[in-house]
Order: sequence, then C-alpha cells, then structure tokens
Amino acid sequence: MKGRKRHLVVDTMGLILSCFVGAASMRDEWGAVWALGALKWRGSRLRLLRADAGYPGALASWAWRVLGCLVEIVHRPKGQKGFVVLKGRWVVERTFGWLGRSRRLSKDYEENPESSRAMILWAMTHLMLKRLHPPPL
Repeated sequence: MKGRKRHLVVDTMGLILSCFVGAASMRDEWGAVWALGALKWRGSRLRLLRADAGYPGALASWAWRVLGCLVEIVHRPKGQKGFVVLKGRWVVERTFGWLGRSRRLSKDYEENPESSRAMILWAMTHLMLKRLHPPPL
C-alpha cells in the first residue's frame, strides 16, 4: 500500500512530544508503540493517554506495563453522524490541521519516512517560534 501514517503524541496544548511516520499498511497499534517508545527513554511523566478507536487491543496493556500510564479509547457517540468534537481527540486533530498548513506536509513529497518525520518536527518548530516572536504588523 502506498502512503504514510503519521502517529503523534501531543500534550494538552497540541505541541508534539513524539512523532512516528510509518507505512500506511502498518497497524495503528504498532505505530503508537513506536511513538510512545520514544517517550519511555526520556523519562516521561505521562499518566493518561487518549486515543481514537483505531488504537484498541494490546496498546493499553503495553502502555501500562512499560510507561505506567492509562490509555483511554475515545469513541464516537452511538448514532452520531457527521463531525462531533470528541473529548481530548480534538487536540490531536488541531495539531494535524496546523501541520497541514505547511506546504511541505500538504502532500506526501518525501520518499523516506525519516525525512517526513523531520519535516513534521521542523513545521512544529517553525510554528512554536512564530508564537514566541510573532511577525511585526
């Protein structure tokens, strides 16, 4: 399968803590384990993770065993059609929206997943720097 999946771990403000880019054919749980595994080595203090319904299964037990944090799967309300704001999930979606404004991330230009990951981190760094020092009016 052609394409990429981007797995982000963000804080409550939507800033990236960890990022993993993998093939589109990779299971979501595996991508989450890679992204969360990077936090393990940094001595993360995460206590609660919120994930969408694409991350069920062994992720919760892995996160508890390795990171010591709970995983809450955020489900769409039954019978709901169309867009609905989900508790905690909108933070990640907003981050993906911010990243989508970057021309380099608007399409999958990169051949190498590590290059794609670097572009994601570069775009987030650019966004944070603009917030620290906004351009003059």
